[in-house]
Amino acid sequence: MNKKAMLRMLFFLLVPLAFCGCMESMVKPEAKIDTGEEMGLPPYSGPRARLAVADFEWKVDDSSRTTKIGFGGQTMTISSSETTGYTTGLRDMLTTAMVQTKRYRVLERQNMDSLKSEMALTGSGYTDKTGVSKGGVKGADLLVMGAVTGWEPGSSGGGGGLGGGGMLGQASALFGAVKGAYSKSTMAMDIRIVDTHTSEVLAATRVEGVAKDVNLGAALAGFGGSGGMGGGLGGYAKTPMEKAIRTCLYNATRFITENTPPAYMKY
Repeated sequence: MNKKAMLRMLFFLLVPLAFCGCMESMVKPEAKIDTGEEMGLPPYSGPRARLAVADFEWKVDDSSRTTKIGFGGQTMTISSSETTGYTTGLRDMLTTAMVQTKRYRVLERQNMDSLKSEMALTGSGYTDKTGVSKGGVKGADLLVMGAVTGWEPGSSGGGGGLGGGGMLGQASALFGAVKGAYSKSTMAMDIRIVDTHTSEVLAATRVEGVAKDVNLGAALAGFGGSGGMGGGLGGYAKTPMEKAIRTCLYNATRFITENTPPAYMKY
């Protein structure tokens, strides 16, 4: 076999291998882990406070629960089922952010039914002595309460329509052409830090998020999770409303961390 033939054979052997390697790197799954460092809080390694996040309340005026989407003054009203999805998502995102601050021992309160079911298995003798027993759930010293008081999704949600399911999901298909018709999105909520033993309100404020674009800074891009929008908020992904939501929760998190009394940092 001459030299040219040998080079040709090596070429046909090596190129497929190189191609396969490139393809493997292109399709290799990647996972982004959000550590919360992007929030820009000072490093902390001391004792933590026990905290739980309560259900968010929806206190937006009826006049603000409609969103004009053009075409002859057509409007769509946010239904109660959709607002429940929003408040659940906000609570989940704030809970994640509280854990990521590394300043709190955050107690699970969203899925208590699952914990009760696990306890029932132990009580019925289905698990061994290592199972979860009643009375072992820790109590929180602090409760964070949130109420949504402003909600103006000035830009359409994913797919060109308005965020959420149900009626708003139908609007996405019917009025997709109006995506981006509004230039500003806003969200506002009241936040309270409450002592669970005395019911005393230790600190309270109103936070607001305003956005005219979808460019998320480092502090907002992964805020409250690994980039996704919780609960029924997925329809607002990659719109100005996502930025408004994340800005609002970001401000809430900073307020909570800066206004937690040192006396509660004992665990």
